[in-house]
Amino acid sequence: MRILTVVGARPNFVKIAPLLDEMRRYPEMEAILVHTGQHYDDEMSKDFFRDLEIPTPYLNLGVGSGTAVAQTAEIMLRLEPVVEETQPDLVVVVGDVNSTLAAALTAAKMGLPLAHVEAGLRSFDRAMPEEVNRVLTDALADFLFVSEPSGVENLLSEGRPEERIYLVGNVMIDALDRFLPRAKRHPIPSELQARGKSHVDLTGPYGLVTLHRPSTVDNLATFRVIWAALEEIAKELPLIFPVHPRTQSRMVEGELSGSWQDASDGIRVVPPMSYLEFLRLQSEATLMITDSGGVQEETTALGIPCLTVRENTERPITLSEGTNLLVGLNGRRLVEEARKILRGEGKKGHVPELWDGHASARIVRTLSGAILPAKANPNYALGGLLPDRIAQSAALRFSGGDGREPQSCVLRNPADSSVIYPA
Repeated sequence: MRILTVVGARPNFVKIAPLLDEMRRYPEMEAILVHTGQHYDDEMSKDFFRDLEIPTPYLNLGVGSGTAVAQTAEIMLRLEPVVEETQPDLVVVVGDVNSTLAAALTAAKMGLPLAHVEAGLRSFDRAMPEEVNRVLTDALADFLFVSEPSGVENLLSEGRPEERIYLVGNVMIDALDRFLPRAKRHPIPSELQARGKSHVDLTGPYGLVTLHRPSTVDNLATFRVIWAALEEIAKELPLIFPVHPRTQSRMVEGELSGSWQDASDGIRVVPPMSYLEFLRLQSEATLMITDSGGVQEETTALGIPCLTVRENTERPITLSEGTNLLVGLNGRRLVEEARKILRGEGKKGHVPELWDGHASARIVRTLSGAILPAKANPNYALGGLLPDRIAQSAALRFSGGDGREPQSCVLRNPADSSVIYPA
């Protein structure tokens, strides 16, 4: 059973790592990893691959930067011959970046079954490029692996067949649970050890900041409001701000920072961090300020108060059950909520059900129980078990070659193997 897994950006790496690790437990599975090169910082990619113990990719497509349209098209062009060469039985994509959509379109055009991990998340904001990628990928996928109940509801409301939907938990939390003990022992980044006017004593309380979305940093007027709020918070709590070079250029353009180390009193601006470096700081932070989706989930799992500088989130369970709070692009609200946290009045939460470190196991077990029996069928043909793609998707869910009805673990506990493999 040959599975083609496609990644292209740092959030993808975190999500694919536990899946690849789980696939290695199945001797009958051959996982082929392709890196599109969407995020093209080689050193950062190497750091993440090393930290997450991801094997060297079968191929790096080297797509690099470009507009969303050009990037998506180029990935499809370069991925097609790889699919022809490797002849996979299934394509697996994770998350919502351009590489996700490009691989999904390629799989659909070439008649291959597709699994989407982290399906169903919706911000309902089509101005977000990721939202378009999510909706289109889910429309094509045969296996929809969902991290929270809202994803199931969204997919059903969009008319996706119930039998394709699997509520399995969160692979990001699988990675966090596995690597947190190692992260706790990881050395402090050298940039944080250097002295300067914004030096942060990591033995005391501190906040951690990540901001990268166009809605936050591309509009300089908005970014200045948020930056002023950060400076106000930093008077009471030192802040560490690992900044992507793109965000750094906006800061320089807006005259918000002059150097990596000494951006402002109390705000320590440093280059991007490796996964283990960031996870250590995140796990020990007093509060988190972010516009990232994955960080909202990680802080909920860690029990760290999180203030999300966005008007919406595609991960509402972090609001209803977790430690996350939306503050919008309102600088005054950001300062007020940060002060509440410092007074011990911050939002409390708990870890959602199925965020237990076993999502990857559920996903791989489901795929193994679907694809292998289908391959044993003498009428099996790559990407075309049946002429109709919908019928093909149903056929993949037979637990054996005996013609029983398809099964789904939608809104049930996937840890119960009887749901996935009927007796």
